[in-house]
Amino acid sequence: MSSQVREDDGTGGSTPSRTDGSTPGRTDAGADGAGDGPRYRREDLARAAGVKVRNLRYYQERGLLPPPRREGRIAWYSADHLTRLRLISDLLGRGYTVNGIAELLHAWEAGGGLSQLLGFERAMTRDWVNEEPVTMSLAELRRLFGPAGTVEDTRRAAELGYVRIDGDRVTHRSRRLLEATLTLVRQGVPLAEILDAGDFVQTQAAAVADRFVGLFRRHVIGPDGLERLSATQLDHVSDAVAALRPVAGEVVASEFARAMAQRVEAEVAELLRKKA
Repeated sequence: MSSQVREDDGTGGSTPSRTDGSTPGRTDAGADGAGDGPRYRREDLARAAGVKVRNLRYYQERGLLPPPRREGRIAWYSADHLTRLRLISDLLGRGYTVNGIAELLHAWEAGGGLSQLLGFERAMTRDWVNEEPVTMSLAELRRLFGPAGTVEDTRRAAELGYVRIDGDRVTHRSRRLLEATLTLVRQGVPLAEILDAGDFVQTQAAAVADRFVGLFRRHVIGPDGLERLSATQLDHVSDAVAALRPVAGEVVASEFARAMAQRVEAEVAELLRKKA
């Protein structure tokens, strides 16, 4: 085991946390050399990356993750740490061992390609989701929905990933979705049925995303994957991702609008026919 200094558990600092676990201020990733951007305490970084804290420690001990920037007792991690953690998780998911990932990272660092690869990962994943989270107390949430919202509805919303509950505080991941849900509830639609619809939409959205990603993987990245792409090819893929973002959104929005127009027109025609 490493004899590294014990890291702060994130409870001793006075810096206010954002809803994504990051805190405002200058970020310094140590070996990764990050610039301005969000910074994270250890537990917040693990949560944002979807890994356990013990795994984060293990990656540090194995040299896969650079040490954090220390300010007194507090250890600060940066957006580059988060990016590297996501890269490690992706490689593990593709069958690489921890030792193999360490060798790969060291080789990329020695060749000067790691910073470009991390930059490529950021370019690939950023800007897809641009939502404003909303945090309130559970009591405020109940007052907001009134009798329409039950404890079971809150539990289901958490299972679907719409809300995160931390003690007596709850964070909804999207102000737009929260306001849309409230609009439907106020029009008399039961919250349980809205959540059923949300579950269905999530499944369909995942299928659409899989189709776009499959097209991109086959025709833009190619059969060899990322490992053998040159710097120029990586830049080309990044540019293609940037072009894909608005196209994918426009295609889905356009098709949904067309389908809704057809369904509403058919529904109105049926209502008029019954009235006649």
